[in-house]
Amino acid sequence: MKSSCLEIDNYYFLVLKGIYDEALSSFFRNVDTRTDGDGADICKGKICSLKARALLIDMEEGVVNEILQGPLRDVFDSKQLITDVSGSGNNWAVGHKMYGSQYRESIVERLRRTAEHCDCLQCFFIIHSMGGGTGSGLGTFVLKVLEDEFPEVYRFVTSVYPSGEDDVITSPYNSVLAMKELNDHADCVLPIENESLFDIVSKINQMTNCGKLGSTVKPTSLVTSSVGGIKNTQEKPFDAMNNIVANLLLNLTSSARFEGSLNMDLNEISMNLVPFPQLHYLVSSLTPLYTLADVNVPSRRLDQMFSDAFSKDHQLIRADPKHSLYLACALLVRGNVQVSDLRRNIERLKPSLHFVSWNQEGWKTGLCSVPPVGHSHSLLALANNTCVKPTFIELKERFMRLYKKKAHLHHYLHIDGMDQSCFSEALSSLSSLIEDYNQLDAANCGPPMDPPRLKIAM
Repeated sequence: MKSSCLEIDNYYFLVLKGIYDEALSSFFRNVDTRTDGDGADICKGKICSLKARALLIDMEEGVVNEILQGPLRDVFDSKQLITDVSGSGNNWAVGHKMYGSQYRESIVERLRRTAEHCDCLQCFFIIHSMGGGTGSGLGTFVLKVLEDEFPEVYRFVTSVYPSGEDDVITSPYNSVLAMKELNDHADCVLPIENESLFDIVSKINQMTNCGKLGSTVKPTSLVTSSVGGIKNTQEKPFDAMNNIVANLLLNLTSSARFEGSLNMDLNEISMNLVPFPQLHYLVSSLTPLYTLADVNVPSRRLDQMFSDAFSKDHQLIRADPKHSLYLACALLVRGNVQVSDLRRNIERLKPSLHFVSWNQEGWKTGLCSVPPVGHSHSLLALANNTCVKPTFIELKERFMRLYKKKAHLHHYLHIDGMDQSCFSEALSSLSSLIEDYNQLDAANCGPPMDPPRLKIAM
């Protein structure tokens, strides 16, 4: 949210004049403070009070309270918060089955209220973690509610996957149970790994320490501490990690907020990048990596920016798309970039990328004329690629190490509506997803083979 607020600075002169424009209206409602704050946007182009188009849900109220006590407290509508006291105890069943049933009516009411204030509802974004109980359980419950209540509206999910050294012992259970819901109810999933985010922030710190960035790190940067020193890399800098995810979403939604010569609607991403319904997991790469307003560095050459976007160092998940199979790829560019620049770089990169035989020209491109704050241009690459398969295989292996011993199962099975079939169905769903990727890889190792493709499409 801090990064999205920084986008306002690009139109700061409008804000100073109190002008409410389309760029602001995508993320924020304009509320007349003379009313109870629940009316329509009636300020007639002038800013009264901005409220985020967001619903905050956490069963541990301290997390939301921390936001409400911070600098962004006035941005969130107090009527759009749903909290409990005790949390979900790192238990998917508590979040999904217990709290889901308990809070369904409140969630639906607030979702409808938010949707009614939208002039053109393009999609829903869900941002949640996979390892904990509330994020995995209640987060995927909300996803299913969205499908039930708004079946025609696209659902984009940003899912943060735990690392192998996660301190939540039951995170493999929670993640696999959540995966089944993502398989069944999401239109697009952008998997992100905590470990990758931490590596990115650590890399910035290392570059700063060795002088590669010179004195260009700002004193208020998220990559520095409050006393001006570099954060201890032994402690996870969550603000900086969260800001990277926010930058991903800002690039993803830029065409919906700003003008451009080749704007891309959000529904075009799913339409062009997801040839098979279940294979909707997209690998995201972002360049520049530096969080907005954190680091002042000379702009990368345009061609180098495209090369960076296909480098493992710029991905938000540990994977290797270049040595795996592409089903499709989208390039979302911001700044003073021409269509000819896009075409030139696609032609330059194509020989090094292995595209599926029946979609050799599977590129989708978008050009937004407004660059991100502090940079002349940026690029978000979204790849539907079989390289996500090792992440899912590793997750399955971690799940099986617990499940074979039936370890910790009793914590889940005592929740109403939960039985052991939930685990077997989730495991089967994940295994089926892995097998679909296996079929695609096998079909494209030799001569073209249609039967595996048709089997996936069924």
